[in-house]
Amino acid sequence: MKPLTPINQRRLANFKANKRGYWSFWLFLALFLISLFAELVANDKPLLVNYDGGLYVPVLISYPETTFGGDFETEAEYSDPEVIELIEEKGWVVWPLIPYSFGTIVYNLPSPAPSPPTLQNWLGTDDQGRDVVARLLYGFRISVLFGMILTIFSSIIGVAAGAWQGYSGGLVDLLFQRFIEIWSGLPTLLLLIILASLFVPSFWLLLGIMLLFSWLALVGVVRAEFLRGRNFTYVMAAQALGVSKRKIMFKHVLPNAMVATVTFMPFILSGAITSLTSLDFLGFGLPPGSASLGELLNQGKANLQAPWLGISTFVVLSVMLSLLIFIGEAVRDALDPRKTFRN
Repeated sequence: MKPLTPINQRRLANFKANKRGYWSFWLFLALFLISLFAELVANDKPLLVNYDGGLYVPVLISYPETTFGGDFETEAEYSDPEVIELIEEKGWVVWPLIPYSFGTIVYNLPSPAPSPPTLQNWLGTDDQGRDVVARLLYGFRISVLFGMILTIFSSIIGVAAGAWQGYSGGLVDLLFQRFIEIWSGLPTLLLLIILASLFVPSFWLLLGIMLLFSWLALVGVVRAEFLRGRNFTYVMAAQALGVSKRKIMFKHVLPNAMVATVTFMPFILSGAITSLTSLDFLGFGLPPGSASLGELLNQGKANLQAPWLGISTFVVLSVMLSLLIFIGEAVRDALDPRKTFRN
């Protein structure tokens, strides 16, 4: 493993010096890793089953009920007390910490759904009898993954468009700027709602629709860096030596533009998560039944007598977005050439 260069050592030191951003990074990473393995934390299928001397992993593999002495060839319903009784006659069951998935209907509630928090359901249930903690965990994962994928693709398109526009200059820059002014002036949220209502919603379709507008975030920054960089002496020397335009753009000028790009990415990620939550709240986001933070917020609005729905989702969103903003500030400090290490 190569040692860090002096400039990267300075950047890492500045990142660590921003204590709020540094610890926010580790906290966000821990929460994200937990959510990535949500099936092992919150699931209505056991992690491990020992039956008649054999070991089974229902959380990973589907087993028919007949495997455990039942009558049906279909997959075992582990929430059924009779199935659990059959298993425990000849073995034992290891359940996840939260024995519910995001779509599991909880029966035998102490009160009609949405039911208040209990020892069985730590943050209560929603208006369809589903565990709120499980839905928050899965909703956190899908929101972050959606935001990350959207941020990566929009950054690739935005950097490529800004690089081409800034390095070409002249008529290309003029026409592209007019196009961006028109495109960015469109009512984005309204168009997203219209497009989302015209098609059957899905994760990838919604991602594609939002990508139509999110790529604009980095174009201006990258364009400015390329307009400045193309006039540097080493760039003009490379042009005089006959170096190809593509090589000059991506090897000599792009590294300078990437500093500003990386600085903006945490803020683009938080904006993508907010947009997804807004669409879900309005009912134009992910398919019905998906683990959605926006849908939980909508339930909280519709069920004011169940404050745990709105409050718990608000806390999750607030913590998530605050951590991303703090990380973004730390990254900005780390990449700022004017900042030196500070204890």
